[in-house]
Amino acid sequence: MTTVLILYGGRSSEHEVSCLSARSVLAALDRDRWDVVTVGITRDGRWTLTDGRIEAPAGRPLPEVDEAGPTVGLVGTRSGPRVVRVDEEAGTATVVARPAVAFPVLHGPFGEDGTVQGLLDSVGLPYVGADVTASSIGIDKAAMKAAFGAAGLPQGAYRTVERRAWEADPAAVRADLDGLPLPWFSKPARQGSSIGIRKVTDPSQVPDALAEAFRYDEVAVVEQGLAAPRELEIGVLGHAPVEVTAPGEIRPSHEFYDFEAKYLDESELVVPADLPAAKIAEAKELAERAYRAIGCRGMARVDLFLSDDRLLVNEINTIPGFTPNSMFPRLWDAEGLGYSALIDRLLDDALA
Repeated sequence: MTTVLILYGGRSSEHEVSCLSARSVLAALDRDRWDVVTVGITRDGRWTLTDGRIEAPAGRPLPEVDEAGPTVGLVGTRSGPRVVRVDEEAGTATVVARPAVAFPVLHGPFGEDGTVQGLLDSVGLPYVGADVTASSIGIDKAAMKAAFGAAGLPQGAYRTVERRAWEADPAAVRADLDGLPLPWFSKPARQGSSIGIRKVTDPSQVPDALAEAFRYDEVAVVEQGLAAPRELEIGVLGHAPVEVTAPGEIRPSHEFYDFEAKYLDESELVVPADLPAAKIAEAKELAERAYRAIGCRGMARVDLFLSDDRLLVNEINTIPGFTPNSMFPRLWDAEGLGYSALIDRLLDDALA
């Protein structure tokens, strides 16, 4: 069998979401095809060998990496990449796994942003998903939107706000934001799962909204809100050629699709979305163009808005959620590619 290294957890604020996704991936992996080694990355960045059981601590609603396991590392050797167990007291290391491919089931900074991808590249271990460049662009909403703009993709109006600019001259930032009609959505540039997002309905709310975004990043993106938009998501697989799903639609349980609506409450996912054939074709074309605009490979989920019969590209996620409530696997299931087959496809593509 082929050994696959599953990486999950991580240092970002999306640690628990990564654990949810990894738990679902591990449950669906075909153990007749894949020999699995699971490595959890703790909140402080330590790699630890786990038994693959991902559970929520007592009194907590979401799972996290069990920190009780031994420390491990990934190294390049003369005979290929190896996972080694580190005896910190003795100062020795022992090989525990010889992975042929990695699946980084990681979300947010230090996992979805090219950092882990660079490490895997440096030791020559193939992996599922986007490379370093596409990962770093895809997680950075400011860079991503600039790439979309350069590719001529339709987007909503937005502004980029750097912490240093806000602290140096808040009046100038406010004047720039005044060019956007209210409401606004303020969010960290390099964060996901709707963490750090705030809706702004009055300019007096800007300081608090930016302060929340700056908890997670030095750069915030402030987007113009749309009037009752429909939220659409599309799955993309491959490199050349690519395959694109029909869009699904999210009907949030909250005012907008925030963290609780995604992972704790039951938002409605409609797969496929009820759209005219021409609009479905247009949405699929935009999704592929967005995928190409950042040089993506492997997989991605592209999010769009439909407002006043106009499709707008919102963002791209290079490691989409794989939880039971996640749209990405549900989109592919509707296309006839079930969860287990989807994981096989991703790993086979990485190996190829």
